[in-house]
Amino acid sequence: MNTNKKTVRILEDLKFYSNVKYSTPRVVMLMIESHRFLTTIAFCLLLIQPLVAQEGIKGNLVSVTWLEKNLKNVDIMLLDASPSHIYAAKHIPGAINYDIFTYGVQELPVAEIEKSYRSWGISPGKKIVMYDQGGTFMATRLLFSLYYYGFPAKDLFILDGGLSKWQETGLPVIKEITQVVNKGTFTITKIKEDAKAELPEFLTASGDLQNNVLLEALDPDWHYGGLQSFSKPGHIPNAIMLPGADFYNQDKTFKSDEEIKNILSYLSISPEQKIYTYCGGGIAASLPFFALKFLLGYPMVKLYQGSQLEWVADQRELPVWTYDAPYLMRESQWLQFWGGQMARMYGISNVTLLDVRPAAEFYEEHLPFAVNIPADVFKSNITNPDKLSEILGKSGVNISHEAVVISGKGITKDAAIAFLMLEKLGQIKTSVFLDSHEKWVELGFKLTKDTTIVSVQKIPNVLSILPTNYTSSFREGIMIDDAKSTQGHYPKVFIASGKNVPTKAQDGKIVHVPYTDLLNSDGTPKAAKDIWKILSAAGVPRYAELVCYSDDPGEAAVNYFILKLMGYPDIKMLMI
Repeated sequence: MNTNKKTVRILEDLKFYSNVKYSTPRVVMLMIESHRFLTTIAFCLLLIQPLVAQEGIKGNLVSVTWLEKNLKNVDIMLLDASPSHIYAAKHIPGAINYDIFTYGVQELPVAEIEKSYRSWGISPGKKIVMYDQGGTFMATRLLFSLYYYGFPAKDLFILDGGLSKWQETGLPVIKEITQVVNKGTFTITKIKEDAKAELPEFLTASGDLQNNVLLEALDPDWHYGGLQSFSKPGHIPNAIMLPGADFYNQDKTFKSDEEIKNILSYLSISPEQKIYTYCGGGIAASLPFFALKFLLGYPMVKLYQGSQLEWVADQRELPVWTYDAPYLMRESQWLQFWGGQMARMYGISNVTLLDVRPAAEFYEEHLPFAVNIPADVFKSNITNPDKLSEILGKSGVNISHEAVVISGKGITKDAAIAFLMLEKLGQIKTSVFLDSHEKWVELGFKLTKDTTIVSVQKIPNVLSILPTNYTSSFREGIMIDDAKSTQGHYPKVFIASGKNVPTKAQDGKIVHVPYTDLLNSDGTPKAAKDIWKILSAAGVPRYAELVCYSDDPGEAAVNYFILKLMGYPDIKMLMI
């Protein structure tokens, strides 16, 4: 029973007892005492009711309606985190400005932080409401700072929609600078160290993606290397891109908890994982930190304040990626060692070289230790995966190894079909060799005409590999023959992947992205930043169940590969 109903019930009881006639003094005295007791309780409940059931508060978010009603409350403190020039132009009456770019991004000594807080009037017991221009991350960064330095989380709030929503509602703004009348008394006694991550912890987490998530708050232009702010373009390896704008509605209010959870689920992010938020310099990362920790209540969320700026400055020259999955592509230097004689001799090679060219081309010359399974074998067994598994095992393809698909011309239709089928069968890891045989030779490596022997015993001085029992573990939802057989987190979008859009109609949005638009003439993919522009211009959404299709399955398979390379989470190929 809520507070309103309890109060009404007590008042009804009082009315009942006041109308009862009693015949003995003792009963009358009991009635009077009960009346006093119930009256006291009712009065107390009426007093606390507005504090408990105020409309407009949702966790650590407050609405503009709530703020309007409470703006003159002496226990409410309003901080404007917008840049100072925006504050000077217009702000909510009574707001005090905090511009992070004026105070500086770098951490100050605790004594100076405390002095700044007090200069704004921050004191224990205050409820602090923060806002910015709306739809950005300045207010969440300020909230993170106060939370980190020990101000109670229950008294920290973000104005949902910020200044934009305040004005949209028709509420007043002013230009006059708000002066702090009384200095604050807040004392920093304990820092919440568990809210922040340092580089060693973040670096370790990047190597354990089952238990950890690196959540990047930057937009695609930065993520894919189109915008270079530091010495290296791109993003930290294995980071999942979730731009800050994706947390907001069009009116700059936060999306519902359910919508945000759906985004996270689509990106395979769960509350059981440790989630490290980062950005360029530790400011934008506060937005996903706030959303996940304060709105959704995820228990293990940390902000990596050093972010990419610290990462690229590290003397170890830590890597930066532009593609989301560059390990799907292999080049000569890598393959010559991990697939070559020395690694095999020392027993550290877990690589199978799978040449998909026609047999005649293969036997002219090929990479050492490569086995030949022509692309036609994959194509003819698209609907017969058991037969294909048998062929792969007899040929020496080990399902627990990385299978490197070799076409001699990079990412071709044949290579993409083989890649797709191996993924479908459950190959633990599959990649495509980008270089031509000519480049292999130019780099000083040798080709051979000798046949790679598949034998249960190693034969001295002979290229040989062991046969395997290729036990398939079929992955569902990769190749489908009925578009209605699957349902993702978001609606389907069909990507017509050939030169022309197939005549067969599909029930859903169709975008046309010819696979040739995404490749260079040598079979390598175009730069990640350019692929992103092409996909974005064509209307390929980030949040969708993407289904590649074409009259030629090889064309659809190439686009499937490129989308995997770019990190799209939900991709399928439709057989038509």
